Amino acid sequence: MGPTRKPNVCSRLSRRTLGFFSRDAGVVQRTNLGILRALVCQKSTTFKNVWTTHSRAPISYERGRIYFDNYRCCVSSVASEPRKLYEMPKCSKSEKIEDALLWECPVGEILPNPSDYKSSLIALTAHNWLFRISANTGKILEKIYLASYCKFRYLSWDTPQEVLVVKSAQNKASAMARQAGIQQPVLLYLAVFRVLPFSLVGILEISKKIFGSVTDATLSHGILIVMYSSGLVRLYSFQAITEQFMQQRLDLGCACRWGGTAGTVGEAPFGIPCNIKITDSPPLLFEVSSLESAFQIGGHPWHYIITPNKKKQKGVFHIRALKDNALKENLFTVTASGRMVKKTFTLLDDDPEQETFKIVDYEDELDLLSVVAVTQIDAEGKAHLDFHCNEYGTLLKSIPLVESWDVTYSHEVYFDRDLVLHIEQKPNRVFSCYVYQMVCDPGEEE
Repeated sequence: MGPTRKPNVCSRLSRRTLGFFSRDAGVVQRTNLGILRALVCQKSTTFKNVWTTHSRAPISYERGRIYFDNYRCCVSSVASEPRKLYEMPKCSKSEKIEDALLWECPVGEILPNPSDYKSSLIALTAHNWLFRISANTGKILEKIYLASYCKFRYLSWDTPQEVLVVKSAQNKASAMARQAGIQQPVLLYLAVFRVLPFSLVGILEISKKIFGSVTDATLSHGILIVMYSSGLVRLYSFQAITEQFMQQRLDLGCACRWGGTAGTVGEAPFGIPCNIKITDSPPLLFEVSSLESAFQIGGHPWHYIITPNKKKQKGVFHIRALKDNALKENLFTVTASGRMVKKTFTLLDDDPEQETFKIVDYEDELDLLSVVAVTQIDAEGKAHLDFHCNEYGTLLKSIPLVESWDVTYSHEVYFDRDLVLHIEQKPNRVFSCYVYQMVCDPGEEE
């Protein structure tokens, strides 16, 4: 017998209405996403450019929301045409939002306030305030003053949606200090919080006296990752570091005396003292050498991805078992979301008359691989977004992008259910945003 033919969209909708599917929320969700995938990939479906806008400030996208003017203005992309959700009051340059992350309510937890069950934007301002902002109204729900002894600049998740990391800019010695051979001992600071309700884990300093000629550091899944200019990457347990080197436990909103100064933790002007100072080399978990210190870790059992530390190996990825460093032989590429894809694409930059694959990513809800391909025609490039079956690699759908594509510009392309969004950065800080919505034309579905 041949493969069983899957029911078409109309049949699936009828079966759902009649209650043929389990009432389990996960089954219903998977059924709905299966219906959406079928609609996206059918021949009669097109993606229409419904909105285009330009800005002098960076444009960001996160789960159905487009952010403009340093996150001050938020536009929903869920409707048939984007609509403004909110616009926060204008502020000075010193108060602008420099980085932000979307936080969504955890499932099955009891939270202290009704507003905690709705999505929030966690935002870092230029003057070292950490805000929790309603993702729907722009109202500031919570605020924490970080510190005055460094400039915090970046946000990331240690554990997604659970543990937040606020990273400072790197301390640079002045020209006079460099001429005198005086080095800045502290490279940067990492402030770590558990979110909702906000609670402080601590602020850790990364010191060259301890780690040597370190060039960068970050936290991921409880691991402190320290990087060096030689390509060396070293891993340490953050929990072990906090247990051994935390000088004093600090609680947000509580009175504190530190270094002869008294104040309230998390309020201006006192802020949060650096309470984790490593005074001796912490136990090393693992080290590896990789080109440009590129390193990813994850999976079950644990594996890591590196690029061999030779310039001619740029673009080559090795996946190795953390247990014994055994090399996996399968060919793959790594998407922007960190997913390994067992397909091989060849970059054809040297031949402008052929297609060049620029962006490869994975849409996890629809189980589709998305590939942006660019063809250079005379002076301008034209791009199309292709959807491939993640299981077999078969091309299922191709969507032409109406705007020209200059390969010298910076580009981001998002495929999110029934939405395609292209953000382009041109010279002189001109940003453009192109929004495409799925349109199901009447016609017979295969």
